Amino acid sequence: MNTPDHGLSHVIGDTCAQLSEEVIPHLFARTAAIHPEREAVIFPAQGIRLSWSEFASEVDRLAAGLLRLEVEKGDRVGIWSPNRVEWLLTQFATARIGAILVCINPAYRPYELEYALNTVGCKVLVTARKFKSSDYVSMLETLAPELSSATSGTLQAAKLPMLRTIITLGDEAPPRGMLPFKTALEKGADVPQAELDARTNTLDRNDPINIQFTSGTTGSPKGACLTHRNIVNNANFVTSRMNLSEADRLCIPVPFYHTFGMVMGALGCMTKGATMVIPGEGFDPGETLRAVSDERCTALYGVPTMFIAELDLPDFDTFDLSALRTGIMAGAPCPIPVMKAVIEKMNMTEVTIGYGMTETSPISFQTQVDAPFEKRVSTVGTIHPHVECKVVNAAGETVPIGEQGELLTRGYSVMAGYWGDAEKTAATIKDGWMYTGDLAVIDRHGYCNITGRVKDMILRGGENVYPREIEEFLYTHPGVAQAQVFGIPDEKLGEVICAWIVPKSGAVIDPEGLRDFCKGQIAHYKVPLHIRLKDELPMTISGKPQKNAMSAAMLKELQ
Repeated sequence: MNTPDHGLSHVIGDTCAQLSEEVIPHLFARTAAIHPEREAVIFPAQGIRLSWSEFASEVDRLAAGLLRLEVEKGDRVGIWSPNRVEWLLTQFATARIGAILVCINPAYRPYELEYALNTVGCKVLVTARKFKSSDYVSMLETLAPELSSATSGTLQAAKLPMLRTIITLGDEAPPRGMLPFKTALEKGADVPQAELDARTNTLDRNDPINIQFTSGTTGSPKGACLTHRNIVNNANFVTSRMNLSEADRLCIPVPFYHTFGMVMGALGCMTKGATMVIPGEGFDPGETLRAVSDERCTALYGVPTMFIAELDLPDFDTFDLSALRTGIMAGAPCPIPVMKAVIEKMNMTEVTIGYGMTETSPISFQTQVDAPFEKRVSTVGTIHPHVECKVVNAAGETVPIGEQGELLTRGYSVMAGYWGDAEKTAATIKDGWMYTGDLAVIDRHGYCNITGRVKDMILRGGENVYPREIEEFLYTHPGVAQAQVFGIPDEKLGEVICAWIVPKSGAVIDPEGLRDFCKGQIAHYKVPLHIRLKDELPMTISGKPQKNAMSAAMLKELQ
């Protein structure tokens, strides 16, 4: 039932495509056996190119090393690093032996790191030394001064009681108490293949294999537990909808610590035998287009702000994007003009829009490559296979087609739960339905449009105002490159509307002119009271706008 039935906003994905019931290492081994000589991984910044057979060999070396470091099935192994080849090796090596990979945001500082490591009880941490303004080693030495007298595997830190081993990336000798990544690879030299295979054969498709920290729909960061079955199938369905094959080369500038990079990117390529091209440790628009051009990439991932930055490069026309065909824009609502520019200027004629959330592995809706143009630029597509979604009102009743409400999801993709937190899990998953916290509308053809966040809704003088609607209108102004709309408290009206705008390069606009642009075109109560022009907007490392940071800054300025 890809299209709604009985006039209600309730859709069920196709069940003809078979769900995989295999664990990650079995699928990985098959891909390596089928495509041994094809390129699997390219890291231009590190000068690394690996075929699928070479990649599989390195994964097994690290998996064997982790066995010798006494990593057991179900142990948590954290990774705190930007995009590097060691990240991918750790992802697949932990899956090989049934350890649970814990993705730690590279932007975390000591307090957040301590919270993450202790919340899920990490036994091992694989860490970069530095990234941008973050000195990871220094932060770890501050959190665990006991490192100065520890040897590898024997750490006993008061603030990190479960952590025993820290593995550092890079070729330099690590500080005392830490183990170089090279040594971790070498430690398993005496581990027979049969020992690795024996461990792999104990794994079950429903075992948690990845923990992603997410704020979810409420509260502080929680560890969403994803299983082999969750992420293998989502990776397969996402890339199938793109028509990805072993002949494709996917450029992945999005971070691996997020499901966009590690599930839709790395695992997605694994399910098809496609090549992963990772342009750098963090996102840089020029570096990304250089990788696309040099490596003849056929597909590209990104959040809207990434594509905006790429399109806005002064030397954009110097990059050869002729090989590009497809890709995904996800992670945040996509402005329609940006989608059109990506199709027309970047040659991504089959680009797809995806929608989902970490707790659903992540994608629930995605456009088809041959969907009507209007649907591809204005919706997040149709329901994924083996997924069921409905839109409900405040009373929990399914709303008629075309009406707005909260989107609920259920199916194979819903997470196993939040690590060690049955109460928050029960508050988010009810009768199998994941309450997304997103506002949505489903039309009579089954296309979904995400209209905002339940918590982002602005209540101004008794009127419900949805920021996404105003943002889409602001994007029709020829001088607006980025727009974010949010509310701040007001004694008289309850909340008033604010907008932060990043002008296009060379554009001359002013707040009063923007307000005049709005008047007569949108309802008076939707016209932003406070408009600020900005060089850039506060973003998470994965490229999502931080409305809470904007709201706090706006309040501070006005007070």
